[in-house]
Amino acid sequence: MKNKVLLSAFLLSLACSAFAQNRYVIHLTDKNNSPYSISNPLAFLTQRSIDRRNHQSISIDNSDLPVNPSYLQGISATGAAVLNKSKWLNTVTVNISNPNQLTAISALPYVSNVSNIGRMAHGKTRPSKEKFAEEMIFIPAQFNSNYLRTASFDYGQATGQTQMIGINNLHDQGYSGQGMIIALLDGGFQDANIMPCFDSLFANNQVIATWDFVDNQTNVYDDNWHGASVLSTIAANVPGEMVGTAPHASFLLLRSEDVNSEYIIEEYNYASAAEYADSAGADVIHSSLGYTQFDDPAQNHYYVDMNGNTAPCTIAADLAAKKGILVTSSAGNEGGSAWNYISAPADGDSVLAVGAVNQSAQYVSFSSNGPSYDGRIKPDVAAVGGSTYLYMPFNPGVVQANGTSFSGPIMAGAAACLWQSWPTRSNMEIIQAIKRSANQYSNPDTLLGYGIPNFATAYSFLSLGEINMPTSEILHIYPNPSLQQSIINAIYKSSDTGTATILLTDIAGRLIESTTKSMSIGYNKIEFISPQAKGLYILRIVNKDGEISKKFIRE
Repeated sequence: MKNKVLLSAFLLSLACSAFAQNRYVIHLTDKNNSPYSISNPLAFLTQRSIDRRNHQSISIDNSDLPVNPSYLQGISATGAAVLNKSKWLNTVTVNISNPNQLTAISALPYVSNVSNIGRMAHGKTRPSKEKFAEEMIFIPAQFNSNYLRTASFDYGQATGQTQMIGINNLHDQGYSGQGMIIALLDGGFQDANIMPCFDSLFANNQVIATWDFVDNQTNVYDDNWHGASVLSTIAANVPGEMVGTAPHASFLLLRSEDVNSEYIIEEYNYASAAEYADSAGADVIHSSLGYTQFDDPAQNHYYVDMNGNTAPCTIAADLAAKKGILVTSSAGNEGGSAWNYISAPADGDSVLAVGAVNQSAQYVSFSSNGPSYDGRIKPDVAAVGGSTYLYMPFNPGVVQANGTSFSGPIMAGAAACLWQSWPTRSNMEIIQAIKRSANQYSNPDTLLGYGIPNFATAYSFLSLGEINMPTSEILHIYPNPSLQQSIINAIYKSSDTGTATILLTDIAGRLIESTTKSMSIGYNKIEFISPQAKGLYILRIVNKDGEISKKFIRE
């Protein structure tokens, strides 16, 4: 009797604690007796989502099946309010309003365990902790007239961050995101629907769906502004002022982050949002979110957890990649802080984690460091996140701001364009080409990983058919042999910046063509027209370090 009294007291204490901290995740045991079947995927996936899998030879499996509806009904019958569900994690998040509901849920035969994941937020409970405030150091935009004007776009203030990764080359080939769907997971997209920089985005119906996983509604335009700024780095299209990296892509705008508090429930929101994106047929998922520590210390992650297999959002991000989606994530803004390292989900082994450089292509001190806890290269690559040009909902015109929140989407938009140019490739082949094209690929570090990609070079790698060109090869020519009137491509790996002279001669040394080209550190693409006459030719590249040459045949 005494033991029962003690047990009752313990349960009452636990229940009272549960009532005070009233958001929980329910882990389910199985998906038995589900009305859904792998043989009928159209019941839970769109045709576009199925096509993505088919194109990459990805099988539909048990993880694709939705959470069993009868289990959801049983949970709801306890009086708990179902918030979100995750088929990949086989979990349900709920709001508990009565301690008896927790007891009833725990007793259900298909529930393996229940864990506290956060309090219900009431209003702005933490006004000093705007999730993104630490990274958002606004700088008056530095205007200049050195703009990039190409056949496709007048990039305006975005010139530097565009040219640095060579995405303008893909734009000029007609690859600016058409037909690609990018899902953005963020804390809100305040006023994006009325911002002038997105006029063409909405006029052309490029926002195809929205959902708020925090408040369970379609409206994502009345919450935090951060997502609107993230979106602008990809989708802004104001010629002469700013053009993003994929202005013609389509978008899913998904709110998974509650900026008023920091609890691990937001990682489960991330999973639900990623699944929504998958089912809707997204090609790319990007989030500028990162999770390390929480308002409840019991939920905290530690560096040991940045191993690609622990944080719920990382598990979900890698599962999204397994479904054929190209997943990008901002590395985080913890560089030099007590944490210092990347945050989840950037630690995912199939996630392209993006660090930050400034407009001069130099590492910025706030960008989170690698490696992952298990020693993998992280971040993977970098783009402009220091003094990034972008738009904000409450500022007219272009502003500048700091954060890997902006280098990440710049990269995501560019990746979408690259995949658009080679739609038969897999998500991981696209990621490998991006890494391969980066200026530190042969010597990656813990600050910028493989470095700053060049998307013209990445495109060339994909055209080779063999992405993994030997790192020891400095000059590669293709096709070799070539045909008359064909364009011959060369990839030259430069160890320095500067101007190089490119000479095309026949085997007797007679000059056929000569030009100069500015080279960046890393891989550089060179194009020239195949000579008219058949024979053996030599391509020579001469710079301050000397000369390198390679022969090729014109058949």
